[in-house]
Amino acid sequence: MKTVYDFKVKMINGELKSLDEYEGKPLLIVNTASKCGLTPQFKGLQELNDRYHDQGLEILGFPCDQFNNQEFDSIEETTSFCQLNYGVTFPIFAKIYVNGENADPLFVYLKEQKKGLLSKNIKWNFTKFLVDRNGNVVERYAPTTDPSKIEEDIVKLLS
Repeated sequence: MKTVYDFKVKMINGELKSLDEYEGKPLLIVNTASKCGLTPQFKGLQELNDRYHDQGLEILGFPCDQFNNQEFDSIEETTSFCQLNYGVTFPIFAKIYVNGENADPLFVYLKEQKKGLLSKNIKWNFTKFLVDRNGNVVERYAPTTDPSKIEEDIVKLLS
């Protein structure tokens, strides 16, 4: 049976990184956007990272320009924006698609594991997937779900 650890993702320098490097750690995987009404969620994501990274939590951000072109053209602009405006220290990967024929294989898998309310497609930026220490997708959160509302579920995975 496949887990998220079986996937490779593209880093901002173009190199591939195997997610098996995160094996044994809970993950919060998020499709992000820098110019979206939900962009302030970066602050809450970073707060979760600050609070729980030392206990094993890894937050992984995947910029996506698929929803109203709300991401910078350059990945350098994206990472700089996230660091300067929200103090983001968790990994931001290369820009991806989350829906359609060009969807990143990781997100195809995530959507198959946890469907949304009406369909498996991702409806907007900041859809979040929580993954347990075994690489299994345990929960999917709507774009409007504030990161602080996920904290209780994260704590359960860490204990």
